[in-house]
Amino acid sequence: MTTRILVADDHAIVREGLKRILAADPAFAVAGEARDGHEVLAAVRAGGFEVLILDLSMPGRSGIELVRQVKTERPDLRVLVLSMHDEQQYAVRAIRAGASGYLTKDAAPAQLVAALRKIAAGGLFITPAVAEALALGLQAPSEELPHKRLSDREHEVFLLLAAGQSVTAIAERLHLSVKTVSTHKTHIHEKLGLASLAELVRYAVAHRLLDAPDLPQ
Repeated sequence: MTTRILVADDHAIVREGLKRILAADPAFAVAGEARDGHEVLAAVRAGGFEVLILDLSMPGRSGIELVRQVKTERPDLRVLVLSMHDEQQYAVRAIRAGASGYLTKDAAPAQLVAALRKIAAGGLFITPAVAEALALGLQAPSEELPHKRLSDREHEVFLLLAAGQSVTAIAERLHLSVKTVSTHKTHIHEKLGLASLAELVRYAVAHRLLDAPDLPQ
């Protein structure tokens, strides 16, 4: 049985590369492509495919929030997150949001095909390191680093604050009200136990959270 796949990435060259890899395997058929979060959601609502290859960093709605919304719209859809960023920061969040797998863009084509085959068959594609992180999160959440306790939206706001964005700029970027972003900021300070913006930045740098931020364009 052929698995129909939607390819979602804002870079045309990446989409073309993925389509060529998929075209070389008769088990897969490209059902369409999307360039941003809005096109992803429109395609998800229209249907016609079983697996979504999803880049985390695209214009419009993106990131973990997009994974969560896609799964809300279509719980049966299998999602493979494909990111340019190290799995350490985002893989666990993506899986918890409902993704069936996480793969970095430097992976070999054969690994992409293997991941898609496993996901299409109903399995979960994660590395041993991610599996361990998920298990540790279930066993001892109290021992997690403070930023791991942030919600997905708080995590997104935290990274933008640490990157130097103002509350107003973040509100516009994430399509939220200034009041909502301010509330998230307050919760971030409380959860991390940090009193100032400078401390937030130092925390983010110390934990290498700004090395690869999957943030909305």
